[in-house]
Parts: sequence; structure tokens; C-alpha cells
Amino acid sequence: MTYIIEALRTPRGRGNSRGALAGVAPVELLAQPLRALAAAQPQACAEAQDVIVGCVTQHSGQAGNIARLAALQAGWSDSVPGVTLNRYCASGLSATLFAAQCAHSTGAVAVSGGVEMMSNTPMGADAAPLFADTELQRRLNLVPIGLAADAVATLEGFTRAQCDAYALASQQRAQAALAQGHFRSLVPVTDAHGTTLLAQDETPRAATSAESLARTPLAFDRLPDFSASLCDELKLSALTHVHHAANAPATADGASVCLLAGDAAVRRLGLRPRARIVSHATLAVNRTLALTGAVDATQWALQRAGLDVADIDLFEVNESFAALMLHYQRHLGVPHERLNVNGGAIALGHAMGSTGCALVSMALDELERRQQRYAVVALCGATGLAAAAVLERLPA
Repeated sequence: MTYIIEALRTPRGRGNSRGALAGVAPVELLAQPLRALAAAQPQACAEAQDVIVGCVTQHSGQAGNIARLAALQAGWSDSVPGVTLNRYCASGLSATLFAAQCAHSTGAVAVSGGVEMMSNTPMGADAAPLFADTELQRRLNLVPIGLAADAVATLEGFTRAQCDAYALASQQRAQAALAQGHFRSLVPVTDAHGTTLLAQDETPRAATSAESLARTPLAFDRLPDFSASLCDELKLSALTHVHHAANAPATADGASVCLLAGDAAVRRLGLRPRARIVSHATLAVNRTLALTGAVDATQWALQRAGLDVADIDLFEVNESFAALMLHYQRHLGVPHERLNVNGGAIALGHAMGSTGCALVSMALDELERRQQRYAVVALCGATGLAAAAVLERLPA
């Protein structure tokens, strides 16, 4: 059995030059929650078998195994190793599941995390073939991810009005959560002098309305070559374009960490777990549609846990695009009142490598606030990758 001892995250800053975290080095942004984790659990962190971190765009300030560099920056011992991985948007959760396996197999302690600073290392900055190699894209039938989201909306019959309504609800829920202090496990980000740069998520947009959403220009309706190949692949006469900047995930800066322990380490170190990982699943689905895998991963994780949707109190699912959340609800029968109850990435932002681990933190905060038992965390990613985990809150 693997336990989650602690799960922390930084607030998410806007992923552009005006964001509050734009001037922070990525290594330092990840180092700050690592320092907070070590301050709370010094002995456990000193004995960590590994620090496993998700980061999608491993370029410039995010290159060179940021997991190891951030641990050193945080003042951790030279004896604690680190590794950085990329499973696209599922990176942070995959890092957590790898760390859980490490902790379980050794009976010791491992740390997971994630980081992404989209203000200074935007998606595609690494010129990865997924974005930059047109010949490869055509050969493998890979399309821009937003166009895939429009294809899902077309296949499912979701309208722009439905997608905008979901996006508005995400914004409203995030605003309410911030106002009511629902995010307990936040680590404020400070500068070199100790001055607080950001204490809560700055990505939600309070002025969002149905009218402002309806006025936002479509984002993926001017890609004729990709649209034509996608229609051929899916046997569609045409695509219905519904997505734009305000019903898609907001780019963000952020970092997150989790401390995981096996049974022996919990007993030996006298740790008090917040939760346990009941089951998990990692898989891949159709690479062209790409974003539907959160459904499959959730189904598989629930099956492994011997649970069904009705048993789960909360679902924390990355809001890849509004239509994908409607697809998740439809295909799993998840009520909206149990899905992303404090808003999701459309409002709170998607710091790609960090999001999966950050969702663990958000799920545990809300389970504890409501005194509920089970949560599912799930994410999909480019090329059809996806991951999910079932978490069970443990009494204090």
C-alpha cells in the first residue's frame, strides 16, 4: 500500500509576461514547495529514494533535469537523486504514480512533483517534432490538439453554447473557491528577499460572462489542411468549431510536490498519511482524437479498485477543453456537481507538467473539507496518452 503523506502546490500565475511569477526561475519555483515539504517532513525528505518530476517543455530554464537541480536549490542532500519525465499533460500524475511505485517497492519514501513556466518557456519552445515537424505530423496523422477537441465536439454534437456554459461554470466555481479559502495546501511564492509574489491563483477571470465568452473569436477554424485530413480520418463532412481561448485551458506557471511512503516507512518514521492510492491506470487511445483517454483511464482505475462512478465523491479532471469535459460527463455518467467543484484548468490554469500533481493536492483539500472518502484524479494528453488514480482520504 502507498500513502500520500503530503501534497502541496504553488498558486498558479498567468502564463505570460504580465503574470506574477514570470520573473521567477523555473528551478526556484519548484524549489519553493520542495523547501516547504522538507520543513514539514525533514526526516522523510532526507531519506527520499527519488524525486520524480513532470515537465513537458524541457527547454531553456526547464532543461537539464530540473528535478535534480530544484532539489539541490531547495537545500536537499546530495544523496537524494532526481529525474524529470514528460508524458505531456499527464506528466505530473505519472510522476506521482512512479514515485508511489518506488515507495511501495522499497517500503521507503519518494517524492513526486511537476513544474511548468509557460510565461517564459511556452509550449513548443523546444521545437518538438509533435509541433514542429509537419511531415511527421502528416505521416502519423497528428493534428493540433485544439482541432482534436473540435473534432470530439463535432462527433458528440456539443455546441459552442454548451462549451461556453461549462467554461463559465469553471470560472464561477474557481472564484467562489478562492473567496472561501478552499485551497489549504498552497505554498505562497516569494522573491529572494522573502516578499510574497503570489499567494493565491491569479488565473481566474472574474469578469467572464456568457456574453464575453460568446464574443471570443474561435481559435482553430483556420487550419484547412489539418481539418481536411481529420475529416477524412473520422469520415466527417465538416468540423464544427467551438473552442477558443476562453473555453480552453489557460496557460499558467506553477509547481507542485507530493510526499509518498510505503507501509514500513509510515511505521518507522511515525508519518500521518492524508490518503492512500487505491488504484491507478496509465494508457493510450487514438492518437488523432488524442484527448478522450481520461474516460478510459478512469474506467480502468475504477475497475481495479472495485468501485464505480457512484462510489466516488469527487472527480478532479484536467479541463483540457470544454468539450472534453462534457464528453467525460456523458461517457462516465459523472454529475457536474461532483466534477471539478472548485473550478478547473479553464479558470485556474494549466501549468502542464505540474497539473497532475496539483490535482492531487486539490482533491485532498476538498475531500478533507467535506469529510468525504474517494476522489478520482484524471488527465489526458497529446498523442492519446492518459492517466488516472483513485484516492482514499484517511482520517486524521
